[in-house]
Amino acid sequence: MFDIDRWREIFQTLGKNKLRTALSGFTIAFAILLFTLLFGIGNGLKHFFEREFAGDATNSVYIYSGNTTKPYKGLQSGRKVQFRNDDTKFINEEFEEEIDFFSPNIERNGVQAIYKGNQNRYTVRGVYPDYQPLESAIIEDGRFVSFLDLKKKAKVVAIGRLVEEDLFGVKSAMGKNISLDGISYQVIGVFTDPGGDNDERMIYTPFTTAQGMYRENDELDRFGLTYNPKLSVDKALSFTSLLARVLKEKHNVDPRDQGALRVINYAEGARNVQQFMLVLNVIILFIGIGTLIAGVIGISNIMVYIVKERTKELGIRKALGATPGSIISMIMQESVFVTAIAGYVGLMAGVFILKGLGESLEKYFIVDPSVETYVVVGATIVLIVAGTIAGYIPAKRAASIKPIVALNDE
Repeated sequence: MFDIDRWREIFQTLGKNKLRTALSGFTIAFAILLFTLLFGIGNGLKHFFEREFAGDATNSVYIYSGNTTKPYKGLQSGRKVQFRNDDTKFINEEFEEEIDFFSPNIERNGVQAIYKGNQNRYTVRGVYPDYQPLESAIIEDGRFVSFLDLKKKAKVVAIGRLVEEDLFGVKSAMGKNISLDGISYQVIGVFTDPGGDNDERMIYTPFTTAQGMYRENDELDRFGLTYNPKLSVDKALSFTSLLARVLKEKHNVDPRDQGALRVINYAEGARNVQQFMLVLNVIILFIGIGTLIAGVIGISNIMVYIVKERTKELGIRKALGATPGSIISMIMQESVFVTAIAGYVGLMAGVFILKGLGESLEKYFIVDPSVETYVVVGATIVLIVAGTIAGYIPAKRAASIKPIVALNDE
C-alpha cells in the first residue's frame, strides 16, 4: 500500500489517461455532491420546523377568551367572556394532578420604554414565575420575576436580550431603572428566547404589578400552563378538551360555541410535526439511497470499461512477470484513490453551496441547510467499497487471462 514505486506507477497511469480519470472522478464527485445537497435541504426543512416550535414548551397550553357566538341559558350572543382571578384558583383546584406550571397573563402592547434618551415600544406581559418554562426563556443575567415580587407588587422587569441592546447598547442593563409609560421599573434580569427576535423584545413584570397598572379590578387576559410531561399526547388532548368544557360551563357558554373560548394545546402541533418529520426523513433516506445506487452503478460501469480498455496493458504486465495479485492490487488502489479524492471534492463543493445559499433559502422554509459530516463520509465509504468491488471482479478476470490472449484483445 505504501510502496513508492507502486504509487508512482499509479500516478503515471492516471496522468496518461486524464479523460478517463476525470470522467470517473466526476461521476463520484457528482454523486456525493447531490447526496450532500439533498440531505442538507432536508435538514434545512427540519431546522425550520424545529425553530417554529422552539419558542414554547411542547407540552404548553394557552387559554384565550373571546365573544360568545351562541345564546345560552337566557344570555345573548356577542357577550365577552372575561377571565378573572377566581379562574386561576378554579383551574388549579380542578386540574391539580394534570398541571405542571401555570401562569395567568396580562399583556400591554406598544408600551414606551425609555433609558437616558434611548427609547422604543415593546410588549409588556404581567406573569407568574412559572411563565419562564412556558416560553423556554433562558436567563442570561440576573433572574426572572419571583413570587416575592408578586406579593410585593414590585416594579421590576426581566427584559429580552434585544431590549437590552436597544436601550443600553453594549452596557449591562442589570440594576438600572427604565421608564415604562412614565413609570420607573428596575431591571432584575435579561433573557434570551429560542423563539427568535420577537420573543427577545418582550418585557416581563410581576402579574400583580401589571394587573394594578393595566386592568380594572381582578381582570386578566389569558392563561398559560404546561401539563404533566408524563401524560401521553392522547391524554394531554383529552385534558385540553375537559379543560375547555369546564371553563365553558363556569362562564355559561354553549359547549358548541367555538368562538367564546379557545384552548390551544401545543401537543397536537408537536405530534403533527413529529409525523411530518418522520415522513420527511423517510423521503430523504430513499432519495439518498437512490442517489448512492446511481453513483454505484456509474462507478461500476466505469470500472468495467477501464479494466476492459486496459486488457492489453495488463497482458504486457503479465508477460513482463507481474503476478495476478499485483495487477489486482494496483487496480484496487487506483479505484480507492480516485473515489476518495473525488468524494472529498464532492463533499466540499456541496458544503460550500449549502453555505452560500443558506440565507436565500429561508423564504422556501429551509433554515441552516447542512449535513452531518459522518453521513457524507459514510456515503463516500459506500462508494469506495462499491468502486473496489466493481473494479475487483473485472480485474480478477483480466489478471487470469493468459498474456497472449490479452495482447490479441480487441
